[in-house]
Amino acid sequence: MQFRDLQQQYRHLKADIDRAVSEVMASGAFIMGEPVTTLEEELARYVGVKHCVTCANGTDALTLALKVLGIGKGDVVFVPDFTFFASAEVVAEEGATPIFVDVDPKTFNISPCSLEAAIERVREDLALRPRAIIAVDLFGLPADFKALRTIAKTYNLTIIEDGAQGFGGLIPGEKRRACGYGDIGTTSFFPAKPLGCYGDGGALFTDNDEWAATLRSLRLHGKGSNKYDNVRIGMNSRLDTLQAAILRVKLKAFADHELADVNRIAEYYTQLIEGTTRFSRKEVQVIPPFIPKGYTSSWAQYTVRLTVPSGNGTINRDALQAKLKAKGIPTMVYYPIPMSHQTAFRNIHKYLHTPNAEMLAGSVLSLPMHPYLTREEARTIVEALVSSL
Repeated sequence: MQFRDLQQQYRHLKADIDRAVSEVMASGAFIMGEPVTTLEEELARYVGVKHCVTCANGTDALTLALKVLGIGKGDVVFVPDFTFFASAEVVAEEGATPIFVDVDPKTFNISPCSLEAAIERVREDLALRPRAIIAVDLFGLPADFKALRTIAKTYNLTIIEDGAQGFGGLIPGEKRRACGYGDIGTTSFFPAKPLGCYGDGGALFTDNDEWAATLRSLRLHGKGSNKYDNVRIGMNSRLDTLQAAILRVKLKAFADHELADVNRIAEYYTQLIEGTTRFSRKEVQVIPPFIPKGYTSSWAQYTVRLTVPSGNGTINRDALQAKLKAKGIPTMVYYPIPMSHQTAFRNIHKYLHTPNAEMLAGSVLSLPMHPYLTREEARTIVEALVSSL
């Protein structure tokens, strides 16, 4: 069993992917070929924004977002404490200061209450300028952008949506999809993402015409209208034509059925877990993911929480994973160390304690998840999980 079965997906899409790759090979346009432009148009239309600018990977997408906003030394960017390292790494790389904010214990996303408290604390420090919020759509679930927009407007902050795991997600009442909820959105096309290519890739999304034009310059060494006149310091961050061609095929499958399929299997997973564990007398309780009413997750991961209801004892997560591995079931832990506890950020001042991030780091477990997972496989996984507790 695969944690995210990309081989099975390829078997389903093989004819179309092979044809798309062959067309690129025949054209010889391996860098910035026609599929790149067409993909950008299709992605912008799907998300519901005016502009999509592709780049080399999701980390570069975040970096480009910070660059187009002019964020640098003396600036503060607020980042959830429970996320992948790149969400804050890019802030530090630009010379700015990431300030870590606690997350909601149910959704795992940035907590608006903790965010506002952190902003107030930072504003007392005259050496730092609050500039932006990086809101991560963790594990596929969009963050609470309604609350975040209110906060951003109050304190004159820009929202950068890190949709690396959230592409395709939906918030009720919104006309757009994830990656279109912030002032500028980013995503990653790493193979295991909801929409992934067969290498590295990334993209940015915005309605701002000026930002889009600047982003297209920045990703190509800061070039101007003349190829050899560079008007700003930029990067070399282009999406390969081959990857764009593959992504066009996979975007169609994602929109046609994969997003719906992965939500159906997630719903079945939850039914199994609730039905199995509700009547179990195991010492460890399994809590399925929480999805707010009306929201749609793209299910980059299906992540449960393991708790000890009595409060006595601890969870030996490593032992549980070893038992499941022996039964042929792979699992993952995202993320065992909160951002504020990372060695690289040991000198970053913590304005607030982040107990929810610490709790989740010690209690989450991600189960195999992808659109081609069968109900039989899901049942096998849940039964093995419960029996291994």
